Amino acid sequence: MRRVASLALHSFEHLGGWGELIAQSFHQLFRRPFESSLLMRQMEHLGVDSLSITTLTALFTGMVLALQTSVALDRFGVKAYIGEIVAIALVRELGPVLTALMVGGRVGAGITAELGSMAVTEQIDALRAMGASPFKKLAVPRILALVLMLPILTVLADTIGILGGLFIAVFELNLTAHFYITRVLESLSFGDIMSGLGKTFFFGLFIASIGCYNGINASGGADGVGRATTHTVVAASITILISDFFLTKLFLIFSP
Repeated sequence: MRRVASLALHSFEHLGGWGELIAQSFHQLFRRPFESSLLMRQMEHLGVDSLSITTLTALFTGMVLALQTSVALDRFGVKAYIGEIVAIALVRELGPVLTALMVGGRVGAGITAELGSMAVTEQIDALRAMGASPFKKLAVPRILALVLMLPILTVLADTIGILGGLFIAVFELNLTAHFYITRVLESLSFGDIMSGLGKTFFFGLFIASIGCYNGINASGGADGVGRATTHTVVAASITILISDFFLTKLFLIFSP
């Protein structure tokens, strides 16, 4: 019982610290000077450098989704609907979630490792001693960069995934490319696109803020940084999956 209470208290401390980091970062976001050069560097590092892993994941997800779905649809003689199913599944759900999980594993761990190394070598304490805010210098550029870049990565992943489904539709199901693309365009609505993209802003905030929080609070040398990095990957993945349920419920209210 004492161990459960201690674990609960520890969890609440982490949640409180995480919430404080988000609040402090939001407060620092609107204070001058604006660190535009740091923001551009992080957008390239966190966003552009993640492009290869997200597009590769989306391509094969679209191909597998089309292949698996076609087997079930063929039993009912309605495999012509493959374009609609692939497009809606990718745009509303699989594209945003898989992109966030891939980016969370790569970027979240990278942020924690980088900031954790600065924390254990007392570089963050030095920033505080010079009167600079670590939230302004370290957290804000990373959080803002990922909030801006994750929707872009998701749009590209959705497009690549749908093209992967096109490949299967043409070469495995003998459908024409024109027919597939027409069904995809006719099936997608503005609500489908906004429902998927709307989640990515929250996912970007969660991944970057968890990575920054664990990195800034890392201690215990290289072992401590390693533990913090592992915690970030686990916490970011779980947060994405849990929040996806509630965000899906929320967006279904506005776009059923």
